[in-house]
Amino acid sequence: MAAAALGTAEWYRHFGTVDAPGSSPCYADWSLRIAEDPGLIARIDRWPYNKRQPLLMLAAARYLGAQVSPYPEFRAFLDEHWAEVSRTVMSRATQTNEVGRCATLLPSLAAIAAAEGRPLALIEVGASAGLALFPDRYSYEFDDGAAVTRLDPGASGELQAGSGARSGPPAHRPEPPVLRCRTAGPVPLPDSLPPVVWRAGTDLNPLDVRNPDDVAWLEALIWPEQEFRRERLRRAITVARQDPPFLVAGDLNEQLLSLAGQAPPDAALVVFHSAVMGYVSADGRARFRSSMQSLARDRSCHWLSNEGETVIIQQDGSVVVPEMDPGRLRGNFLLLHNGQPVAITGPHGQSLDWL
Repeated sequence: MAAAALGTAEWYRHFGTVDAPGSSPCYADWSLRIAEDPGLIARIDRWPYNKRQPLLMLAAARYLGAQVSPYPEFRAFLDEHWAEVSRTVMSRATQTNEVGRCATLLPSLAAIAAAEGRPLALIEVGASAGLALFPDRYSYEFDDGAAVTRLDPGASGELQAGSGARSGPPAHRPEPPVLRCRTAGPVPLPDSLPPVVWRAGTDLNPLDVRNPDDVAWLEALIWPEQEFRRERLRRAITVARQDPPFLVAGDLNEQLLSLAGQAPPDAALVVFHSAVMGYVSADGRARFRSSMQSLARDRSCHWLSNEGETVIIQQDGSVVVPEMDPGRLRGNFLLLHNGQPVAITGPHGQSLDWL
C-alpha cells in the first residue's frame, strides 16, 4: 500500500507491522503504540503530510537524544522535547544513506561495465551524502547459503577511481566497510569490482561527510539495535572523506541532464537511485522516466532503479510492473535495469533474490 494513501495512524501502524519488525523491535513497538495514541497523532497531524513519516519523526527524537526504552519513557521524552522534535522534523529529511544497498547494485554495475568494456561514470539521484557512489571502494561478502564470495577493492580499481572533476584519490585508503548480503537465484557475481572513473550525485539538501551535524543526522537515521549498520556507515564516511563526492543541490529533474552532460564520454554512464521515488510526485516520476529515455537514446545510459512498493503501486492503483505480484515486495525493494525487473532486494542491502 502506498504511504500516500494512509492516514497518520495507519501509516505508523503499517511501519510497525511491516517495515520495522525483524529490524528494530524498538521502532516496531514505538510505532504501534503511537498509532494507538490519539494525542500524539493529533500533534503529528499538524505537520505537513510529507513530514509525518514514521522514520523521520523517530530519527528526529533519536538525534535529540531519545534512548531505546519502553514507550512511556519515549512518550515522556517527546513531551519534554516536542518543540525541538518539530524543528528537527521541519528542517531535516529521511536521507538514509544506506551504504549496504551497494551490495544489491554491485552485480548489475559489474555486468554493465563488462558488457560495455568500459569503466563506469555514476550519477545517483537522491544521493544524501553520496556514500552509495563508492561501490568500488567497499568490501563485499555474498552468501548463497553454501559458500561466501568475498570481493575487495583492488589496487588497479583504486588507481582508476575518482570523484567529479578531481584528480585521482590518495594512495592511502582507510579500512572499508564489509557489506554482507544473502543471495538467492542465479546472481551474476563478478570476479572483481568494476572500475569507476567519475561519480556525482544530486539531492534537495546534500549532506556533507565533513560536517559533524550532518554525520550525526546520518547516524540518527540508523535504526536502534542495528549497531552493525552504524559501524559500516562510519567506515563508509571515512572512505568518502578521503575524496568527497561531487554533489549538486536541487531537484533531481532539474539537475539530471546537466550532470549527465558533465560525465566523461568514454565511460559507461549509469544513473541509479534507491528509496527515492516514493518522495517524488507521479508527475515528477513521469518526467524522470522521460529524461532517462532521452539519456538512453542519446548517451546509451543505463538506469538502475531500486525502489519499494510505494513506487511500484501508482496513485490510480495500477502497478509499474504488471507481472510482479506486489505481495512479493512486502517489506522489500524491486531492482530494475532499464525498466526490466532483475531482483528483489532487502531495503538495507541485506538480501538479493535474483529473478
